[in-house]
Amino acid sequence: MIEGRRSEIVALVRQHGELSVTELSGLLGVSEVTVRSDLNALAQAGHVRRTRGRVSLPLDLRREAPLETSMREFASAKRRIGQAAAALVRSGDTVFLDVGSTTSEVARALSPSLQDVTVVTNGLNIALLLERLPGVRVIVTGGTLRPLQHSLVSPYALDVLRHIHADRLFLGCNGVHATSGVTNANHEEAEVKRLMAGQAREVVVVADHRKLGVVSRAFITPLDRVTTLITDRAATSPPPDVLDAVKDVRVV
Repeated sequence: MIEGRRSEIVALVRQHGELSVTELSGLLGVSEVTVRSDLNALAQAGHVRRTRGRVSLPLDLRREAPLETSMREFASAKRRIGQAAAALVRSGDTVFLDVGSTTSEVARALSPSLQDVTVVTNGLNIALLLERLPGVRVIVTGGTLRPLQHSLVSPYALDVLRHIHADRLFLGCNGVHATSGVTNANHEEAEVKRLMAGQAREVVVVADHRKLGVVSRAFITPLDRVTTLITDRAATSPPPDVLDAVKDVRVV
């Protein structure tokens, strides 16, 4: 019975993205004391991540879910972040648009009135989203396909990027930490992200609140290279030094 309930907790968290102890108590029909006991056991086993009375899946585990699954998690927050980021693009710009669920919302929000914009992307779904924009030229990096994220990685993905200098990069990630910088769960994708960051004049990180204060497996760039961080309104819960370490933080 206990194991069945704990499996149900993991399934509910996977479905909703994040839940509070109170919400889980209501969904399961058990006391909050029981839920907390279950969460302690699940957290110790590495199946969930607990932060300030709420529970989510470990970020590395979540990000290996299909992109379509990730896009359903905190969809409203990601949409607002994407809209705020897209507003930074001006006619005549050259931009790198990284792969991911939040960067896909940047692509979706780009204005059809833009002219003479070049977007370089390692995301196949992002390239397709941009087909609707007559004033946007799309360059796809090429490389080896990672089906879960529709992303292109080495070999060959880096060859195109080395020949391009961008006005700004819109960067997705799995962690933003004051001392460890911006990190990602997948080493192959992190290699592409690192080169993009090095080839861009400005680096704009788009990350929902769950990624703030988190360190993932693969280093991308230090925070002093991040020009702007765009996050959602729940970003008050991470350690404040994460936000203080970035030059320009926009909470939407």
